Amino acid sequence: MTTMSNSRVLITDLQYFASVNWYINVYNYKDVIIHLYESHSKMSFRNRLWLAGADGRLSLSIPVSDSRNEKQLYRDLKIVSGRWPTEHLRAIISCYNRSPYFEYYRDELADLYSRPFLFLIDWNFACFEWMEKCLGKKVGLTMVDLHNKGEMQERFNGAEMVDERNHIRPSALARLSGNQDGVIRYRQVFEDRVGFIPDLSILDLLFCTGPAANEKLAG
Repeated sequence: MTTMSNSRVLITDLQYFASVNWYINVYNYKDVIIHLYESHSKMSFRNRLWLAGADGRLSLSIPVSDSRNEKQLYRDLKIVSGRWPTEHLRAIISCYNRSPYFEYYRDELADLYSRPFLFLIDWNFACFEWMEKCLGKKVGLTMVDLHNKGEMQERFNGAEMVDERNHIRPSALARLSGNQDGVIRYRQVFEDRVGFIPDLSILDLLFCTGPAANEKLAG
């Protein structure tokens, strides 16, 4: 059973339909902080996600402007316009059209991908809000400027700040993918063909387990 930490505050990064691991982690905290003024980090889940496809793990990434410049702020990172929303939605449909619960979310997901977004952080927050609705669970998420540590401590009554930004990223999960300890198990669409794939986007858990996804995340 997951035990929530009421005395600590989690600082994490806002990701593109974040991984199951990310949601398990934030469910452990009453308060979660997204740092608005953090620097952009290359090769992160801020602009990419992992799905389970017929040939194994599928990676989708959102094109962003000046992606190699890690001096620019995440909040200023702009999405490069193009066909990526259509391509990503088609890939999701291809991966999950046969999943037990995809049909219940398909129309709303298509509507989300039809909405225009200029900044990556706004798109990721829209994905987060939609997922909150689907899971039926609110996360105590706050966006703040962490330069003022004194104000942060006062705002959260002197709570300990646990900084886990960039803790869950593709390179780290790839190294740990062989370790099945503590992994949430559920029936995946192509498991008979490619085996169970851990560490995927929360979309995989939602489409495969539906209403039970929230219970699995809570432990």
